[in-house]
Amino acid sequence: MTTVRTRFAPSPTGYLHVGGVRTALFAWLIARQNHGQFILRLEDTDQQREFKGAKEHLIKSLQALGLDYDEGPDKGGPFAPYIQSERLEIYQQWAQKLIQNGRAYVDPYSTSEVQAFRQQASLAKKPFLFREHRPDLGAAWDGTKPLRFKSDPKAYSWHDAVMGDLSSKPEAIDDFILIKSDGFPTYNFAHIVDDAEMQISHVMRGQEFLPSTPNYLNLYEALGLDRPILATLPHILGPDGKKKLSKRDGAKDVLEYLELGYLVESLISFIATLGWNDGTTQEIFSREELVEKFSLKRVGKAGAQFDERRLNWINGNLIRSMDIHKLYQSAENYWPESARGATESYKKAILVLVQDRLKYFSELSDLTAFFFEDLPVKPELIAQHKQLSSLDHVLLKQLLSSTKASLQESDFSVEDITKRLNDLLSATKQKPVVLFSLIRIATTQSPASPGLAESLSVLGRAKVLDRIQQQIDSL
Repeated sequence: MTTVRTRFAPSPTGYLHVGGVRTALFAWLIARQNHGQFILRLEDTDQQREFKGAKEHLIKSLQALGLDYDEGPDKGGPFAPYIQSERLEIYQQWAQKLIQNGRAYVDPYSTSEVQAFRQQASLAKKPFLFREHRPDLGAAWDGTKPLRFKSDPKAYSWHDAVMGDLSSKPEAIDDFILIKSDGFPTYNFAHIVDDAEMQISHVMRGQEFLPSTPNYLNLYEALGLDRPILATLPHILGPDGKKKLSKRDGAKDVLEYLELGYLVESLISFIATLGWNDGTTQEIFSREELVEKFSLKRVGKAGAQFDERRLNWINGNLIRSMDIHKLYQSAENYWPESARGATESYKKAILVLVQDRLKYFSELSDLTAFFFEDLPVKPELIAQHKQLSSLDHVLLKQLLSSTKASLQESDFSVEDITKRLNDLLSATKQKPVVLFSLIRIATTQSPASPGLAESLSVLGRAKVLDRIQQQIDSL
């Protein structure tokens, strides 16, 4: 094929997870890199497992990530429809080809009979192969019973764009169901038909499908189809690096990451580098750089470890690189409720202070609430502080009173506040961990905050003096 056509073909059985996004991203990159087409196809043949709203969710997720597709369920295209449940007649036509060529047959067995065959194989301590129980009857297929593929067991050798040269023996091949008794095709049959009809050049999928590849190769031959380029992507592993990533490991729906205030650019760069690198020490890539540099040859064969701390590092790095205007726009929906009515200039001054601390935007509310409202005095902050808890309240009140008196004379510039705080250290003979922690707690009701002098300057004289007095009164 001269035209590169890749596809993302998820099943609408749940949210779009990191592994699915990586498959979609790699397919999108290959298509864009080669000026080809990227297709979205929904594989909904397993109707019982379908998740309500999952189709809409998948489309919304790809759109939110900027993984634009050229053909798909909501866009149409020359090979529509792009939802498998709407393509049943097409599968019937391809099934008839196999029947006519003697490569498909009606499966007459009940579930209990097949289970008995499995038990026989188990007792004989050999693998179960359905083809060893292939019926002699040549019954006509009327759709009421499953239709099975009549395999031709043989050894195969093939090249995988990620895994390299692979091979299998005849025992890896078996008769499998093509179309179920409910009229719906199995994945094993439908995806090969759809890829052929839609002229897909590259097939990317997870490692769990690797054992089935010999069966797919056998079916390609039976249908007289050329193989597409196969690329098997290794598992994304959980944080411990020992097992496949699951929801229990903290992996979130991709839209949830966006709702928490992760940048699309961060997610794309993070997911692209789960198992791929360009051979340099570069860790963060723009979308344009990925299109230019991505190669399946640089995708590792081993599993890639999911580490949300690295995602936070990437996201925090990109947040820190933003100019204040872009930062203000990006953070618009994450301010605390109490910030409503605050001026743009006040909010921007606060963003400058917290920009280096933000890992994602939903942290903004907790980090900045004290700038917009007087929080209740929390005695536990002093009681739990290692150094402050050992000081009597008389001394604490004296330190706060001295601070209040000094700041009362300040012009509240950062420079003047810094000088006055340093002078207070000398006058009180206290360490910064004592005096500055006490002032921080009194003015923010938090054990941590952005730079103290900078925070006090933004809060302003009236708020700072009033809050120090409230802390004195509480003592």
